[in-house]
Amino acid sequence: MTEIIQAPKGAPSALPAGRRERLVQAAPTSPSDPSEGGSGTVLPLLERESEPRRGPEVRRVNGMRISDLLAIVGAGLASLAVTATIFAQLAPVSGPIAFAAVFYVMFLVFYALLVAVEESAAVVRDRVVSAAIHTLAFVVVATLVFVVAFSVVRASKALPHWNLYTQDMSLTGPLDPLSSGGVLHAIAGSLIQISIALVITVPLGLTTALFLTEVPGPFARFVRTIVEAMTALPSIVAGLFIYASVILVLGVDKSGFAASLAISVMMLPIMIRSADVVLRLVPATLKEASIGLGAGQWQTVWRVVLPTSRSGLVTAIILATARGIGETSPVLLTSGFTAGLNLDPLHGPMISLPLAIFEFVKSPEPNMIARGFGAAAVLMFLVLALFVIARVIGAQTVASRERRAERIRRIGSLLGAGAARLATLTAPARSRASDLSERFIPTHPAPQEFPVFPVPPEKDPS
Repeated sequence: MTEIIQAPKGAPSALPAGRRERLVQAAPTSPSDPSEGGSGTVLPLLERESEPRRGPEVRRVNGMRISDLLAIVGAGLASLAVTATIFAQLAPVSGPIAFAAVFYVMFLVFYALLVAVEESAAVVRDRVVSAAIHTLAFVVVATLVFVVAFSVVRASKALPHWNLYTQDMSLTGPLDPLSSGGVLHAIAGSLIQISIALVITVPLGLTTALFLTEVPGPFARFVRTIVEAMTALPSIVAGLFIYASVILVLGVDKSGFAASLAISVMMLPIMIRSADVVLRLVPATLKEASIGLGAGQWQTVWRVVLPTSRSGLVTAIILATARGIGETSPVLLTSGFTAGLNLDPLHGPMISLPLAIFEFVKSPEPNMIARGFGAAAVLMFLVLALFVIARVIGAQTVASRERRAERIRRIGSLLGAGAARLATLTAPARSRASDLSERFIPTHPAPQEFPVFPVPPEKDPS
């Protein structure tokens, strides 16, 4: 029988001296302990020695036990067999989508049963919910990969042709091969339109977000409500608004500028909403510290709030840019259509990549459809490039800028030292070359001056 001895604090021990040395203290006693001794529970050393010695625990890298892996594999095999039996013998259904749906439902059922063999009900619910969440995440990633891969594969016929990036469609017909024509005019149009839209929306959107955050009040709540309502505005409505107000009323021609205004209407609510959320995440203690040091409100905004939330603001600009550069409905009504390159956003129609894709894929000719998928791939690469540039700019910090300046100074000092070393090494050779030139190259005598004969004065005919 295990002997457990617990003595109050300060009380003398009744155990003999030989056994007192074999006692160890197991754990400290809490203040709520009824014994109120404070000396802790004492366990005999014989009890610890009777426990089997355990080796070092094996480190688990992925956090999954072998029983979990076996449960997943077993549930997958069982669900596959049951699903195949249902499709072959029981239910008159067919198709890969139905097979995948039945397989997934049966997988969750068998997985819950296998986990319930060894675990409690709470653990079973946790495992099933975890499996469902991982499945949804996999579906999202798989959908994105499928969309990108499908577009790139269909565009593989047009992408290798260099003329796709350097030519427009002014001299190319629908039946011409892919070695003729390109989407240069659409690339230039997209860049020009999105640049004008960014010039309009970035200052206006960030200023509005600062107003909503720094000047709270009834009017700010009203503006926030309008912005949230405009976030769900259909893109065709934005195009109709610019078409009715700018083109029909003001008399502006269909052009890149009108398309930029329509794109700005779509970008502005997204930028305001995202920037508002980011600015509200700035800790109030930073603002209070800045104001406590004597800075004004707008100095606090300029020197504390904006630098703190710069990465989030860049993300807001990225989201708005990605929304605007892929819009088709607003530019369909406001930019017009042309097959040639037009770099003037104020005069003449200007096509963009989404509109070019829309026009290309409407054609029944395979080459035009291939050009359409090529334009879609170029648009995705363009968005990816803008995303990378924005992330690089947004990831810059004071420490990173100091490290970059230090690297530039080191490279400059190394180049200067290399130039000085090269000059030192080539100095003897240059001196010998100058000596040889003075020795073997004859010096030309100074040109002789020709005598100047005096010109006799002309006689007066009178």
